[in-house]
Amino acid sequence: MKTIYLDNNATTRVADEVFETIRPFFTERYGNPSSMHFFGGSVGREIVNARESMAELLGASPQEIVFTSGGTESDSTSILSALSTMPDRREIVTTKVEHPAVLNLCKYLARAKGYTVRWLSVDKFGKLDMQEVKRAITDNTAIVSVMWANNETGVMFPIEEISEIAAARGALTHTDAVQAVGKIPINLGKSNINFLSLSGHKLHAPKGIGALYIKRGTRFSPFMIGGHQEFSRRGGTENVPGIVGLGCAARLAMKNFQEENIRVKNMRDRLQHGLLEKVSQSRVNGHIEARLPNTLNIGFEFVEGEAILMRMDEKGICASSGSACTSGSLEPSHVLRAMGVPFTAVHGSIRFSLSRYNTEDEIEYVIEETPKIISTLRAMSPFNVENMNTACIVQ
Repeated sequence: MKTIYLDNNATTRVADEVFETIRPFFTERYGNPSSMHFFGGSVGREIVNARESMAELLGASPQEIVFTSGGTESDSTSILSALSTMPDRREIVTTKVEHPAVLNLCKYLARAKGYTVRWLSVDKFGKLDMQEVKRAITDNTAIVSVMWANNETGVMFPIEEISEIAAARGALTHTDAVQAVGKIPINLGKSNINFLSLSGHKLHAPKGIGALYIKRGTRFSPFMIGGHQEFSRRGGTENVPGIVGLGCAARLAMKNFQEENIRVKNMRDRLQHGLLEKVSQSRVNGHIEARLPNTLNIGFEFVEGEAILMRMDEKGICASSGSACTSGSLEPSHVLRAMGVPFTAVHGSIRFSLSRYNTEDEIEYVIEETPKIISTLRAMSPFNVENMNTACIVQ
């Protein structure tokens, strides 16, 4: 049975081009880039090339790119650096729908370190109230950390506008752009954003590699203290295969960028319309337009998400009921709860996230099989929905 993978916001397949590019750095070109000899030094030049590619994708300069182990490390580094370099400011502004990498760090800092965290709400479409944002950022705010795009719904936030508000108050801005990089145009050279986090395994590079953008002139305190690596901003021997792979993935993302994202969006929209048409009492969670081109979060009322996923798995369909970092919990999604998604739908919400490797035939298969799964599960449900209004709800 063929696997149809629609869980790309959790992780992506390593691109063939990336795999072939990094293979020699495990076997033939294994030198330490800090070594004085040519064998190691030639590897160091590959890191330079990767840094240039990553900078080009982000509209930044190579000196503003630091390679890390992934999004979580980059998130922690940004927030802790801001607090360290601005000790007189004791407030953090963030949203209620952040990834656990930011959410749980902020909770820890409030509980254990006495920081005040101002939690921004979202409306039923998953969007921020910009008036609330302006009120929350004060002269005591050290950092504003707002994700560029939500990992569960794909809803995008106006991070560049937020960074302007923060800069006017003297606060730093960090954005977790793990889901956004490679899917939407980003030009950091024209923004007030101080820190941006990204993770390689979300854009067809290996796991265990990421990057942190640090805007030129931003005060910075390292999280990983050790050697001189990464311009003395992140100690430790570099993950050369990962870095080279991330550079290759950045170049692939820039190649046919617009065409690929339009193709993925068209498949996403076909999936959305097909499921809403065939499954009664279903709803899109999140804003219809202000979202990533690859992401669809749809709530099927009166069924359990875990049961849906198990039945899908039997059919070779891989999707998610939320963030991969919270999938071990039976609690309903904190993102959907913050949006006020009704109880009847929040437990039955499924995230479909596509990539360049999905095909139209795969989407048609999912549209064919999913309604059967929902129908079977609803027949077993204690809720009687047969006599209820069968109109689909699209927010």
